[in-house]
Amino acid sequence: MKSETSRASEPQADVMPLAGVKVLELGSLIAGPYASALLAQFGAEVIKIEPPKDGDPLRKWRKLHNDTSLWWYTQSRNKKSVTLDLKREEARGIVRKLAAEVDIVIENFRPGTLEKWGLGWEQLSALNPKLIMVRISGYGQSGPYSQRPGFAAIAECMGGLRHVTGFPDRPPVRVGVSLGDTLASLYGTIGALVAMHHLKSHNGKGQFIDVALYESVFAVMESLIPEYAEFGFERGRSGASLPGISPSNTYLCGDGHYVVIAGNGDAIFKRLMHAIGRDDLAEDPELARNDGRVKHNDRLDQAISEWTTQRPLAQALQVLEAAEVPSGRVYTASDIAKDPHYEARGMIQRETLPDGEPIDLPGIVPKLSETPGRTKWVGPALGSHTEEVLASLGIGADEFARLRADGVV
Repeated sequence: MKSETSRASEPQADVMPLAGVKVLELGSLIAGPYASALLAQFGAEVIKIEPPKDGDPLRKWRKLHNDTSLWWYTQSRNKKSVTLDLKREEARGIVRKLAAEVDIVIENFRPGTLEKWGLGWEQLSALNPKLIMVRISGYGQSGPYSQRPGFAAIAECMGGLRHVTGFPDRPPVRVGVSLGDTLASLYGTIGALVAMHHLKSHNGKGQFIDVALYESVFAVMESLIPEYAEFGFERGRSGASLPGISPSNTYLCGDGHYVVIAGNGDAIFKRLMHAIGRDDLAEDPELARNDGRVKHNDRLDQAISEWTTQRPLAQALQVLEAAEVPSGRVYTASDIAKDPHYEARGMIQRETLPDGEPIDLPGIVPKLSETPGRTKWVGPALGSHTEEVLASLGIGADEFARLRADGVV
């Protein structure tokens, strides 16, 4: 039998930290829906509003299984799908009823769209003074660009990320995911939780959170602006290296694979140099600190490259790991799927698709010790919760049948 101490430290599997929190999601694709997805993974009841005929366009993005995107099944897990044609006033009336009883509304329409429909902040907060509303858009709710359409690709340019991504002799490139959307989702989620804490712990009132895609990118650009303000320095593209921090780069191994080595900590640098047989560089006082190493970055990269190109990736990693130097291979999806650390940490979760076929989904982050998030169901079929949710508003079967016949739901 387990002791009381060990039992107390076990996760409370049936308790989810956001249980009782109700979220209304108005929007599509990535930034808004991913923010509500994060809340759903930790127990919030998320009611997602979708157009009746085709639903969220994400349902058809990337690889499809039985005509539904595998991305959809991941991003929309634990959500309830309700179909409403927001171009119809009767549907908007239902949204108002829902907004009057939820804790959080998350939307990512172009600024002004919800106001035209009578669903803006002023209208919904009048119905629900404690409402928290997360508003995600390309450029924010104010400013001269606010009415422009905004996608992550454009936000990553305006936020400064694209200019520093890639190699200096080639055009700017993008990372392989919609990073601007994801960053905005994270800031939106943080804003919602901070506002909810203020509301419940400090006798506060409801408020809206204004999240701009470009600002979410700009916020993670580290010292970009201070360096420009002080020195007029404009950081450019530096390929696979980390500018101003040395040594940190991607190096070719003898078998054609690449190894990423981050030897930029002072003690780590010494261990790295000893590991590759360059005791002279390890003990050089001019290289003892980062500012000195940066001046000789090309020389250090050459020394490391001469070492990596003489051995296969596996051998290089073995030596570096023994020396406690941060290093790693460049993982592919297949590398991730068979990696023992991913498995041990529960980062690949086996779930079941609606047709009974098993599917692997990414695990839930972050990991809470007592009340972890979990997947209760994968992304739902279009409109599968419409009747249930409308019934909670007092709309009976006959009225629901009429709304469906009229194309409202």
